[in-house]
Amino acid sequence: MSARDTLAAASELPAPRFSYHALDAPLPERVLLAVSFGDAPVAGPHGVRIPLTPLAGAGLRELWHACGPVTCGREGLVRYSTDGVHLAGVIEIDEREHGGLAAAAQAAYAEIGRFQSFSGYAHLLRIWNYLDAINHGTGDTERYRQFCIGRAAGLMLAPGSGHAAATAIGRRDASPLLQVYWLAGRRPGLALENPRQVSAYRYPRQYGPAAPRFSRAMLVPGPLLMVSGTASIVGHASRHSGNVRGQLLETLANLQSIQQRAFATAPGLAQRPGAASLLKAYLRERSALSELVQLVAERLPDVPVLVLEADICRSELLVEIDCIC
Repeated sequence: MSARDTLAAASELPAPRFSYHALDAPLPERVLLAVSFGDAPVAGPHGVRIPLTPLAGAGLRELWHACGPVTCGREGLVRYSTDGVHLAGVIEIDEREHGGLAAAAQAAYAEIGRFQSFSGYAHLLRIWNYLDAINHGTGDTERYRQFCIGRAAGLMLAPGSGHAAATAIGRRDASPLLQVYWLAGRRPGLALENPRQVSAYRYPRQYGPAAPRFSRAMLVPGPLLMVSGTASIVGHASRHSGNVRGQLLETLANLQSIQQRAFATAPGLAQRPGAASLLKAYLRERSALSELVQLVAERLPDVPVLVLEADICRSELLVEIDCIC
């Protein structure tokens, strides 16, 4: 059975649901994962905090809602919660304990693969990665390239996991902690690529010795579209260097392109992000905040947006957006 047929067969499964939730409001009874940002507190055993400063949406937490009763636990380095349909996992590794970022990333992804193989939720759908100083270093010593080397090596130790949708973003907290959290399911999703872009895992050698291992988006049974971190890249080349508005427009064009590809595959999906969607924008220069907020409001009215101050995987890129819709 093809991946598309498998997705259709799984259409009776409920899609995971996400929302932004006020920090001062009580959590709903059933939460799979609660993601806090900046200085906001961690929300219990099913929470993780990413120390990126919110530039817009400072009073919000990202919630992954459960489809049923939630079970939380720990297995080795992995913290997890499940609801019978989906699993949320979190792993946080100190680079110093592994001799550097590449080895830490390899250890993290090998552990994720090991855990997923017996968890009952074998299919990785969406992954977020956060690390400090992502652009530090030159050539192949750049930290993002080192992360990609380790991720690729770890995934080789966990064959069969495919290319999940993913985001990799740089923090600015001088912490040696590599943070990874993810969504997995009992049934596979359908990985999608963007017609405007070369698949990341096919990037040429100029971007490093190990290509980034992720798909541009994942169509999850339900259906739900989970778009990877998306930036001003056409083909495999960055566009509009130094021009925030140009990069924003190119990024939004890429988001539109991948959503059109998803709609052609799953006509029940919305053709564009709406009020039930979530946008998370990572912005290198806070001086561009008003321009970002205004442009997103014009192009995607009613879509909730959380903007975080962060570094992007390429030093010339000024903004990245990931989307759930």
